[in-house]
Amino acid sequence: MIYAVIDTNVLVSALITKNPEAATAKVVRLLLEQEFVPLYDADIIAEYEDVLHRSKFPILKETADALISFIIENGIESSRVDFEESMPDEDDRVFYEVSLSQDDSFLVTGNLKHYPTSPRVITPAQFLEIV
Repeated sequence: MIYAVIDTNVLVSALITKNPEAATAKVVRLLLEQEFVPLYDADIIAEYEDVLHRSKFPILKETADALISFIIENGIESSRVDFEESMPDEDDRVFYEVSLSQDDSFLVTGNLKHYPTSPRVITPAQFLEIV
């Protein structure tokens, strides 16, 4: 089984793109088809809720709520694993630390620079190659 933490920017991009062939849209389709298991914790869900409901994004509340509910119902709530090194973007620490909870998991993000260089931190396009 493949496990992945999906960064919020991937969800936003997938939900606002008009290109169904965009890598982010394909990642969300794979999520909905249960081709991988999403990992999350309460802080990640809170960020999803905050960001996906921002009025600056043309995302229907019902769509955002349905996606978040799907992740909760079909994913695994995981504990964070302390990562003691500094992070390029401390606000994104939770995503990286939850990804460390499973040995064979990935963190799928559009912002590689926000995370430590690691084979587990990959772009949506790289994730599609793996799945």
